[in-house]
Amino acid sequence: MAYSSSFMLPLLLLLLLSLSLCATIATATGHEHTAPKEKMTHLHFYFHEMYSGPNATGLVVAVPPGKNSSIDTFGALIVIDDMLREGPERSSKLIGRAQGLSAQASLDGTALLTAINFVFTEGEYNGSTVAILGRAVPSAPAIERTIVGGSGRFRMARGYTVSKVISWGGGYFLMEFDAYIIHH
Repeated sequence: MAYSSSFMLPLLLLLLLSLSLCATIATATGHEHTAPKEKMTHLHFYFHEMYSGPNATGLVVAVPPGKNSSIDTFGALIVIDDMLREGPERSSKLIGRAQGLSAQASLDGTALLTAINFVFTEGEYNGSTVAILGRAVPSAPAIERTIVGGSGRFRMARGYTVSKVISWGGGYFLMEFDAYIIHH
């Protein structure tokens, strides 16, 4: 059944008038919101992990049946509560914790999927967090991961981290991190 154009035109005009009125009412009664100005913060710190001994901060908590309990076993799940320090020395100032999970995600044992929260406990970022997610290949000259969120001073964070392994052995793992954080 076809409608005549003389019927459709008034209906279309009525629809447009209704939409315009709704938009006007919404604007008049709504609150005007302006987005906060974004900031870029660059943080430089060191990630210290003890993966053996009674005070280990990184533990393999699950491996596939019949496999050895090693970080390079495909399917291994590692939980961390590592130290974030100002410098590479074990005695340098503790500024936070790296808490999260790593899963061995490559059959050849070279790449991890990581989901880590950097929890800052000192200075102007005390109580704030940055969440990172991404692939980590410890043997790579640089490891880039995505910042997917944050809290506190880093609410609505996005950006990326670049890290590199400084040393690995004797039950101790040390990485240098640069975090480039865009936030409100």
